[in-house]
Amino acid sequence: DDVRRIDWNVTARSQDAHVRETIADRELETWALVDLSPSVRWGTADCEKRDLAFAALAAVGFITQRAGNRMGAVALSPERSVVAPARGGRVQLQSLLRQVLSVARDESPGTVDLAAGLTRLNGMVRRRGLLVIISDFLGDASWERPLRALSSRHETLAVEVVDPRELELPDVGLIELQDPETGHVLEVATGDKAVRARFADAAAAQREQVARSIRSAGADHLVLRTDGDWLRDLVRFVSLRRERIESLARART
Repeated sequence: DDVRRIDWNVTARSQDAHVRETIADRELETWALVDLSPSVRWGTADCEKRDLAFAALAAVGFITQRAGNRMGAVALSPERSVVAPARGGRVQLQSLLRQVLSVARDESPGTVDLAAGLTRLNGMVRRRGLLVIISDFLGDASWERPLRALSSRHETLAVEVVDPRELELPDVGLIELQDPETGHVLEVATGDKAVRARFADAAAAQREQVARSIRSAGADHLVLRTDGDWLRDLVRFVSLRRERIESLARART
């Protein structure tokens, strides 16, 4: 045995040589927070944003389960929230997905306090691992500070779900747009080219601000679109992050 591994205190007490054995804790935890606010219950392409958010959660769960690791989740809606404890195995993953799906079906109006949800998650997760935050990140950016706190302790991935109609308006004449969280209705003349251009500019500025806030918080950023082939990008992204965590864990041991 390497002399550097001798436990001198135990050796002195017992009069027999003892060495320390390090047992590596390589079972990693993944936690996901899913924002199911009214703005996520919308989509104009292949699916709604909440369908995409749930599919992303399921994909992360299957990656975690196949690696033999544990996963927990927090699902937030205006009406209620659900916490599924971190557990391993296929049956436990299916239970987690059912719990989150029950929240995803909530149609109640109102808002979700993403910042409060992140703060709650930070207090729950003790072991270093992978955190996946799934949201459209619309509204105020009060979530940036608690996201930074999470990123300082964990590998953190912010998954932004986006619909193409949030980025540019089609030319379909006079339409009414309703804010799903406040109920406010606005008439928009989409036939006006200048209106469409201003909308596109404002949307691009908003998404860039979200990207800057996520980068500033120290989290990785992945954009998934309801009209895109998202699964390959998500699997690659999450797999690379898990490999990075495992490499760090091995280095510490």
